[in-house]
Amino acid sequence: MSYENSALVTDESSTAERVASSVVGIGILTVLLGFASLFQWTDVEGTLLGVELFDLFGAFLTLGGLGVLALGAASRTGLVDTSPDRSAGVVTGGLFGLVGFVAGGLVASQMFGLGFLGGVFVGLLVGLGVAAVTMFTREDLGSTLPAGALGVVTGLLLLANVLTVEWQWDPQNFSAVFMAPVVVPALAVFTGLILSWSAAKAYEGYGTRGRQAGAYMLVGLNAFGMLGVLLLLVLFVAQKGLGYMMQDIKLGLFSEPAVWFHVPVLDEYLIFEIPGLWFHWPFTMNGYSLGSETINGVLPAIVGTFWVVFGAVLFAVPLGVGAAVFLTEYAEQGGFTRAVEIATNGLWSTPSIVYGLFGYAFLVPRLGNTDSLLAGQLVLGFMLLPLVLITSREAIKTVPKEYRDASAALGVSQWETIKSVVLPASMPGVITGVILGVGRIAGETAPLLLVMNGNLQAMSPINVLGSFEFTAAPPFISNSALLTAPPALPYKLYGTITAGVVSDEPKFGWATALVLLMVVLSFYAVGIVSRIYFRRKLEQ
Repeated sequence: MSYENSALVTDESSTAERVASSVVGIGILTVLLGFASLFQWTDVEGTLLGVELFDLFGAFLTLGGLGVLALGAASRTGLVDTSPDRSAGVVTGGLFGLVGFVAGGLVASQMFGLGFLGGVFVGLLVGLGVAAVTMFTREDLGSTLPAGALGVVTGLLLLANVLTVEWQWDPQNFSAVFMAPVVVPALAVFTGLILSWSAAKAYEGYGTRGRQAGAYMLVGLNAFGMLGVLLLLVLFVAQKGLGYMMQDIKLGLFSEPAVWFHVPVLDEYLIFEIPGLWFHWPFTMNGYSLGSETINGVLPAIVGTFWVVFGAVLFAVPLGVGAAVFLTEYAEQGGFTRAVEIATNGLWSTPSIVYGLFGYAFLVPRLGNTDSLLAGQLVLGFMLLPLVLITSREAIKTVPKEYRDASAALGVSQWETIKSVVLPASMPGVITGVILGVGRIAGETAPLLLVMNGNLQAMSPINVLGSFEFTAAPPFISNSALLTAPPALPYKLYGTITAGVVSDEPKFGWATALVLLMVVLSFYAVGIVSRIYFRRKLEQ
């Protein structure tokens, strides 16, 4: 009899695991469809596998909610072998209670006309009730009843056509209008996450392993969701601007005179022609064009963006790394270093418009009293400097003390130890900080509006390298290009979208945004390759 009961529990447990796995899969699929719908990758009014998208959301959420409720009931009645705690926990109860408070308050105040105070009162009752169910029942019920009820109620509202594509909500005392194409996918993503979390806990039998599995599920889905948001963002911009950006691209073969050979007998020259490839991408190789037959391009803005970022990195990285070395290796750890740390954290969180105002009020009057590339480089360099300093200090601190002790034991000076041991070991972390900083400054618009208000209708890119000249007066070198203001991609995008300065064609703006994304990602790629190189060199 004991063997039969054990076999029955094992069989039921395997069935419960299959149900839990299915609910997790349904939740993940719902999250994916929700993100795709939010970013218009799928049409909310369309169909998928012959089923309308909202009906598919409703079916998935209803099935997931019923599955979660069944898992909780099976655990509570002893049909499956689980080890739940006495309570789902205060944190879980508080989160579910907050969801109940928001939902109950909104329904009471907006749909039943109870007003703000009435909504708060009803929301408190509902939230406290949900929190009590979660915290004062056993973990298997506390983790499944609120989650399953949320999935079933949301799914039935969709299946019963209460929430349709045409549905909209105009709350009282609010100027916003909530539309179903945004509300429903967002609700589906949230509910799918909750259902996946609850099913993951049930799969591991609750308890410590269940909480760990639920946490891993949420962290994994959130990380995957962030990557999915990034991918969908890039795909959304590409969908809008790729066609305009890629138009009239030409690739072909050409031959040009390469070798001239004199034949004395014939008293003439023979020309040997070597075939080659030629390539022309008008949108990225042209500047502003006055003729309607020529495509307007963004080459001057691409070159301007490169030079402003390059100058900022050239200014900020040596200063930031040098300051980090001094604060970590030479300065005494005390009030001074703590003050510097607080100041750098505050500077990094300072809004970019403040840096722009600083450049406009302090740098521009001292650099010819006009907008210039040099002012833009310095302003973005000041923005980049705090992050380089912060990340470089943390990277240097992670270098084991044994490295320094071993170098000192060999009689190597402190500076040689820093140069040959500490800096190479911390270089991957330093490069990571630079990558993060470049990703921020490359897309900044507000500072450039104030200090580098370049000509959006520039026909040719700025020539920085060819503008250097030697002079007889200090500093014995000058560069007129640094004191002119070239266009940059963020500012060009702003001028195109808001004022139509460059083109009144919306697709030109989307194409410019796509090029800006490609430029930023190329900076990331260079940084990642550099980090991998230094890491492998360190391992060798």
